[in-house]
Amino acid sequence: MRVLFVCTGNTCRSALAEAIAVREASARRMHDVQPSSAGTSAWDGAPASDGALLVGIERRLDLNAHRSRQLNREIVDESDLILAMGPHHVERIEALGGAGKTHLVADYAERSDEGRAIVDPFGGGLEDYRSTADELERIVGLVFDRIASERPGNSGAL
Repeated sequence: MRVLFVCTGNTCRSALAEAIAVREASARRMHDVQPSSAGTSAWDGAPASDGALLVGIERRLDLNAHRSRQLNREIVDESDLILAMGPHHVERIEALGGAGKTHLVADYAERSDEGRAIVDPFGGGLEDYRSTADELERIVGLVFDRIASERPGNSGAL
């Protein structure tokens, strides 16, 4: 299962979500879940933001090799589940053919339809990045709970 996390620049929220999801997939032995990320307004090849890198170090998430990539139709087509940080990201993903497999990450995780976005820490201080990372760790854990619960046999591991 290819899970794509999408934000604007692919240097903060979606980069952190991808790194958290990689750790979560490994910890749960869900080796068939392949997390990745992209941005609706990303510059291809940009590194993770300094704040994301620092918070990643604090949480043992390696974002050193992360490079942003611009969301496009090919990335949308190859993804099985697309989780967006905000409603405007969902609109862009759906315009690229992602309708039916795209959700706000918080709504998908919490099985709601509140339309709740994940706050963008870009331009903020380290505490803003920590707060976003805290929320993403909780939300991504719930995403994996849902993926595991919806698997045939409900085993959660392969």
